[in-house]
Order: sequence, then structure tokens, then C-alpha cells
Amino acid sequence: MKRFFICSAIFLLGLSTIQAQKKSELIEQNQDLKFKLDSISKMVSTSQRNEKLANQRSDEYQSQVTELQDANATLMKNLNSFAALSSQNSENINKTLATLERKEKQLKGITDAVASNDSTAVVVLTNAKQVLGENAKVGVTDGSVIISEKLDFFFADGVGLNPSNESKGWLENVAKVVNANPKSTITVASLNITGEMNIALQQAAAIASILIKDFGVNGERVIAVGQDGGLRESLQIKFQPDYKAFYDMAKGDVKN
Repeated sequence: MKRFFICSAIFLLGLSTIQAQKKSELIEQNQDLKFKLDSISKMVSTSQRNEKLANQRSDEYQSQVTELQDANATLMKNLNSFAALSSQNSENINKTLATLERKEKQLKGITDAVASNDSTAVVVLTNAKQVLGENAKVGVTDGSVIISEKLDFFFADGVGLNPSNESKGWLENVAKVVNANPKSTITVASLNITGEMNIALQQAAAIASILIKDFGVNGERVIAVGQDGGLRESLQIKFQPDYKAFYDMAKGDVKN
């Protein structure tokens, strides 16, 4: 019986020891699990914080992307507007250059015409001196070459309507100068001091008729006028540029 109690005591002691060991192991495992749980909780917390930061950065990046897209759209719009404006400016510049070139050609044409008229005046002046002599009354006024002679050289005492025979030889030489310079228009002007413009016009017409009928001057080139000579009487033969042709040329250039 005593042995039985001893065995029972040993068994209980052993069982108590085993239970104590299991409890200790459980406590240790519990602490280990608690540590792991704390670690996992920290990891989860860190992950959640990182996720929140990542979401914030993602929102920021998305906002920046949107701003960049808007800026790019604005830039493209401005670029297109600039390209259209540049194209328009280029077209305007080309039109302006074309207009300037056309105006330059027109101005050159006018300048050449003026130079041609000046050259014609020099030629007429030279021809008149050669045909009529160095002592002939020939001059240039406002681009016109004027050959003049006293009125009474053509009409006795400066009156009457029938030119003298002596004057016809002079008129023949003038006609040679006129026919040698077909680009000039001719004005026959009778200048008197009486103020009788009707007589002056008839005298000029008589001289013009001799040039046309007797010496072959083209009648379309000749104009007869009577003028008040103020304090002098004379008959003038004016060689003038063809202003009508010059005007028609200039008018045509302006239309173009």
C-alpha cells in the first residue's frame, strides 16, 4: 500500500512537471506569436502608410499629368494659331513684295518715259540747230523745245492771215525737224499784244495748214492755239512729249 502511494506521488509529481513544462512552452509560444503578431501589425501599418503615400503621390502625378496635358493642348493650339498667322503673314509679305515689284516696274516705266522725253528734247534741239542754223531762236522750256520767230516775219505788221512767201522757206525747214521727230506733238501758237485771240488763232491755224498741206506734217500731231503774248508778239512752234500716250501708259500701269 505504501508502495502504491509512493508510485502515485511519483506519477503526480511527473504529471505536474509535464504540465509545468507544457504551460511554460505555451507561454513561450504565446509570447512568440504575440511578437510575430506585433511584427505583422507593424508591417501592415507600414504597408498601409506606404499605400497611403503611394496613393497621394499617384494623385499628385495624375494631377501633374492632367496639367501637362492641358499645357500641351494649349501649346498645340497656340502653335497652330502661330502657324496660321505665320502663313498669313508670309502670304501678305509675298503680296506686298509683288505689289512693290509691280510699282517698281511702273516707276521704272515712268522714269524711262521721262528720260526718253528728255532725250527726245535733246535730239529735237540738236536737229533744229542743224537745220535752222546756230542763230535760230530755239530753246527748251518745261521739257518742250520751242522754235520762235517774230510775228511780223510771217504776217505784215503782225496782222493779216496770209503768211509771207519768205516765211514758207523757214516753215519748210521747221517741217523737216517735225518729220524727223515723229514722237513729239506740235503746238503752233500765235502770241499777240492786241488781245484779239480770234485773229491769233486764225494765224496759228494758217501756219499749221502750211506745215500739213505743203510739207507733209501729220495733221493729228498738230494743234493751233492763239495766246496773249503780253508785251511781245511772236509765233512759236512747240515740240512737246506725247502726254496722252504717257498718260495712257501710266493709267494702264495703275490699273494693273
